[in-house]
Amino acid sequence: MIDLHALIAENRGGAARGLPCFCTANEHVLRAILSHAARTGAPTVIEATCNQVNQDGGYTGMTPQDFITWLTRLAEDAGVSADALILGGDHLGPNPWRKEPERTAMAKARELVRLYAAAGFRKIHLDASMPLGGEAPPSFETIAERAADLCAVAEEHAPDPSRLIYIIGTEVPIPGGETEEPDALDVTSVERFERTVKTHRDAFARRGLDAAWGRIVSVVTQPGVDFGHSSVFPFAPAAARPLAAAIEAVPGLVFEAHSTDYQPTASLRALVENHFFFLKVGPELTFRFREAVFALAGIEALLSPADPSGIVQVIADRMTADDAHWRDYYRGDARQVALLQRFSYSDRIRYYWSDPAVARALDRLLANLSGGAMSETLVSQFFAGLDFGEIPTDPRALIEGHVARCVTRYFDAAGHRPEDT
Repeated sequence: MIDLHALIAENRGGAARGLPCFCTANEHVLRAILSHAARTGAPTVIEATCNQVNQDGGYTGMTPQDFITWLTRLAEDAGVSADALILGGDHLGPNPWRKEPERTAMAKARELVRLYAAAGFRKIHLDASMPLGGEAPPSFETIAERAADLCAVAEEHAPDPSRLIYIIGTEVPIPGGETEEPDALDVTSVERFERTVKTHRDAFARRGLDAAWGRIVSVVTQPGVDFGHSSVFPFAPAAARPLAAAIEAVPGLVFEAHSTDYQPTASLRALVENHFFFLKVGPELTFRFREAVFALAGIEALLSPADPSGIVQVIADRMTADDAHWRDYYRGDARQVALLQRFSYSDRIRYYWSDPAVARALDRLLANLSGGAMSETLVSQFFAGLDFGEIPTDPRALIEGHVARCVTRYFDAAGHRPEDT
């Protein structure tokens, strides 16, 4: 059983101790994360977002119970006990229905939270920050009232409410990533942090949610990190120092940092040292997955199998035929857009791996390269940096190993080295 409160106490006591939070619904990526958990015993947080998984299926086609059932099976396959995992729901609130009037959007948000809590998700990020139905940006007080409303639903429907932990606060990039290349970032001010805590505390008290308030462990703030299509804003500890000092006056709380993808490992560790205990990562995981798949596609092209997958072209064709997941993000001439589609840090390609045509092409690619089809010398050309004598020739092992580059560095930055587990 993960003693989350003990880890948080270590962080507040000055130890560079935190937890990565892996936000993905990609099966190959999840298998790599679970393999690391089985091998090291490290406490592992896996999250789904309101856009990935909801009562309408989200873009994965899964409800919260579907996701839990599926992930439980993957964990069993990997030999990971359920007690070694914390499952979280990210940005739980009305975001998927933000264009609808407040009454209907919040009704759907309540149902979303009910389903997450009832299914067994424990880490609940309450996010009601977005304007609904064309209203003006909501005030701190309105956001807090809506968050308390959703918290009451979770408390009522969780199998064991005492095991729930809550994340409040919303000063992060929009779920799904930036639509424009950011040119500047502001660190959350101490005043905004303190108002977030106060308005939420007051809203919870008005609803009699004192027990739930005691299980709020983290506040989402902006430490000054983000990424665009081709640039990354690295963490600047000096700019976040006042914010880091402010949380020390609020017992039991740490920060949660979103969009930490692609930060240098030293920056991730500096975030943890400044009480950004939870490090959220998503697109970097599938960025590494895409790199591995494209490398395998390069090997396949050289081997010229009788029935090639053509996966790179299949993905390009599907992104052209269905542009809903990238058209509001990528701009430029045809060449620029084509490069962004494949290689952008925002990794909008991640929405297409579950497309039936892409999934079939991936299965064909893996089949073509299995059973000893690849030599170590060929693998070494496309997966540089592997030591001789330790070069896998199984395509799934190569994918897992490449995704693990992200997984292991996050655990290392959060103070979970192999010798600690």
